[in-house]
Amino acid sequence: MYGPDPANPHPMEGFPQVCFIKNTVKNPNIIIGDFTYYDDPEDSENFERNVLYHFPFIGDKLIIGKFCAIARGVQFIMNGANHNMAGFSTFPFYIFGNGWETAQPQAGDLPYKGDTVIGNDVWMGYQALIMPGVKIGNGAIISSRSVVTSDVPAYSIVGGNPARVIRQRFTDETISRLEKLAWWDWPVEKITRHLPAIIAADVKALPDE
Repeated sequence: MYGPDPANPHPMEGFPQVCFIKNTVKNPNIIIGDFTYYDDPEDSENFERNVLYHFPFIGDKLIIGKFCAIARGVQFIMNGANHNMAGFSTFPFYIFGNGWETAQPQAGDLPYKGDTVIGNDVWMGYQALIMPGVKIGNGAIISSRSVVTSDVPAYSIVGGNPARVIRQRFTDETISRLEKLAWWDWPVEKITRHLPAIIAADVKALPDE
């Protein structure tokens, strides 16, 4: 056998706080890749509680790639949190009815920033907050308690509120090669064979195919 079983929610014996969440998420608008885990001593299988304002009638998706590490308290704000800002008031009168339903916004009135897409091999630190429609590139690192309001380049480290790029992890040439190799899509057996090069950042030792 090569590597842990991605279908086993708790791959680390004695550590129920670590959960492969692909098979525990029920919402069809939350898509999780193999081996992505959530680390939380308080019900790690209930990752969905961290996806906020995710109303089915809006239809936006949260897409998280493979081999991502999600720390405790990471939260995703979805498009349902948005209010209409075109009028004098941002108050959502229509949700309370009793005559106020006449203020129901029309399609396109509410801000909509699209799907939130997290790449592969992304590390999201403790209590990071990801805002609607953000795209985070492969291999990025999100520092603890960052508020990510805009797209994050691949293999960059971001931090702060709002999050800004602190530095790029590797050279442009190495990043380009890693993006083309997409090792996270390799069969598990191949990943296992090349683990020494992956963890040592030895890009020259990785095969082209």
